[in-house]
Amino acid sequence: MNKNLSKDNKEIYEKKIDWDSIQSEMKSKFGHDIYDSWLKKIEFIDEFNNYILISVTTRFIRDWITSRYIDQILQIVKSNNKNISRIEFTVNHKKENRAANIYENNNNKINTENVSFIKDTYLQYNRIDPNKNFKNFVVGSSNKLAYEASKKVSENISQYNPLYIYGGVGMGKTHLLNAIGLNYKQQKKVMFISAERFMYQFVKSIKNNDMVKFKDYFRNTDALLIDDIQFMNGKEAMQEEFFHTFNALLDKGSQIILSADRSPNKLLRIQERIKSRFSGGLVVDIQSPDYDLRYEIVKSKCYDLNLLYSNQLNITNELQKFISSEVKNSIRELVGALNRIVSFSRIYNKIPNISETKIILKDLLNLSENKVTIDLIQTTVCKYFKISKNEMLSSRRSRYLVRPRQTAIYLAKILTSKSLPEIGRTFSNRDHTTVIHSVKTIDRLIKEDNELKMNVDNLKNKILYNKDNEI
Repeated sequence: MNKNLSKDNKEIYEKKIDWDSIQSEMKSKFGHDIYDSWLKKIEFIDEFNNYILISVTTRFIRDWITSRYIDQILQIVKSNNKNISRIEFTVNHKKENRAANIYENNNNKINTENVSFIKDTYLQYNRIDPNKNFKNFVVGSSNKLAYEASKKVSENISQYNPLYIYGGVGMGKTHLLNAIGLNYKQQKKVMFISAERFMYQFVKSIKNNDMVKFKDYFRNTDALLIDDIQFMNGKEAMQEEFFHTFNALLDKGSQIILSADRSPNKLLRIQERIKSRFSGGLVVDIQSPDYDLRYEIVKSKCYDLNLLYSNQLNITNELQKFISSEVKNSIRELVGALNRIVSFSRIYNKIPNISETKIILKDLLNLSENKVTIDLIQTTVCKYFKISKNEMLSSRRSRYLVRPRQTAIYLAKILTSKSLPEIGRTFSNRDHTTVIHSVKTIDRLIKEDNELKMNVDNLKNKILYNKDNEI
């Protein structure tokens, strides 16, 4: 240590907490996996009057720890020294240059060039996604008004304040807020945060007796974007603070953009004066996407997938139309359906046909496995192959009976949750080894025999959807 440092500075510079003990507590609290992956990389640098300085090797590790574990780490540190009220990070801090980095030449102030202050943890939840912009937002009749209003607000063409966008889950509200934030971010100070995170920071500030900092932070922004505002319901103290923040921002000319799952007048347990403020701007809704919009979204996503996978993932136009017509609830489910198709294609190295797609998406298509019974399977298979159920369940081993019997057993295995012994019992008390043999036989043959594969696909459709095969 530099002998020229003053006595007071020496006392500040001395380590007063047991970092080894804190590391042991972190390992116990978070578990070995999290500790070894992230927290073990922390290097203790120094302790000062009311905070400690720690170091990590990359900004990514700093951001990951700060956004997920920092509050719990601070509690562990405070249990070791109750005077510690915050933690500060430095990235790629070199131990041998510690004095030079921490103290400026003459006045012993902290060098903040490479230090991330925990007082700004709001920034950890203010990440605007560059992939959610106006250019890749697909516009249709159900969302055109919300899109145009968002575009005008982001370009300062309109005086809508606040802009309130509402709609069901997965309709694109967050995408629009993110796009507005991206446009504003180029010239203005923007805060984009969820209502749940706003509430978390509010409660944290009260506990830490730090409301002045909270007020300053949220009232000194040019644009405040809050997602899922309905989560403020019933939180009276937070609603009071939000009301005054709202008014302060309007007074200084800042733009406010809000999203929710319902219109202002249908918000539950929200103060009437707040609902009145929400209704005082422009209120627009995003309705459920119609077929044309869903199809345009699917086409757009498939185009992106082709670019991503170098044209090796060519989802057919027929399959695109099927997904667009059947997945109706939300855009998020539509994208989720495409992700399942991609996963299937990469695992099996082929694009699924319509029949296979119905199996992959059966929960999104509101098809319940519980409706499929072994009796239904047996009846459908017998009718398809023109044999009687008595013949199928008999002990006869004629070829024209064996293959339908094995097919029925195979379908019972893949379309129901019954165990092998249960399936065996429904086929005239056959042993579970017979069930295994039948499943393996059909599984092998459908890879070799196109006719049998077609028969199995047809039967799946008849059993699940009461439709003929669509390939």
